[in-house]
Amino acid sequence: MAEIDAGAADSELASDLGRRISALRKLHGLTLVRLAAMTELSQPFLSQIERGKARPSMASLHRIAQALGTSTPVLLAASSESPEPDSRAQAEIDTELVSLVRADEGSMAVQDTGQAKALVAGDRAMYPLEFVTRLTEFEEYYQHPHPEFIYVISGVLEVDLADQGIHVLQASDTLYFAGGVRHRWRVRGLWPARLLMTQAGTPHQYPAHEN
Repeated sequence: MAEIDAGAADSELASDLGRRISALRKLHGLTLVRLAAMTELSQPFLSQIERGKARPSMASLHRIAQALGTSTPVLLAASSESPEPDSRAQAEIDTELVSLVRADEGSMAVQDTGQAKALVAGDRAMYPLEFVTRLTEFEEYYQHPHPEFIYVISGVLEVDLADQGIHVLQASDTLYFAGGVRHRWRVRGLWPARLLMTQAGTPHQYPAHEN
């Protein structure tokens, strides 16, 4: 994934993500006030996210996804079968059997500390993401119900697995950990780390539409 001009692309990316969050929140019958209480984020901030006026950090996006009964990769991989389609193409092919995402396609979340791109579109059994991270300090722990796998493409990444220890990964190193393992990461050194992260998923994580 090439580095992008965040200033040029930010408005469209933020709007796409905000629409998906808003649609899924409404599908769950949640008000902004209720979602704010569940995520411990402010209502004005959530409103700005939904309107594409603010970019959530990966930590904030994780809280939002958990409150909406999904995960960050699933939220980013949302397609036309999800609550509301994106305004731009996410995949050349997005069918039940095939997802083909070209280099200039795919949903993306961009923050000051890096970016994450969904490498599949739609409802899948696995959700690969490509990260470019510049995060130099540990954030809060993440925890997911499904296994995850990390492959470092470039840079040096320090992964904290809580009770399972801290592991320093360099280019071509891999790390697998089971669902329920708390985890967080940060970059070692001056350069960003680029990595492939795959999270196992459960099909149909989005609630079904009412007829």
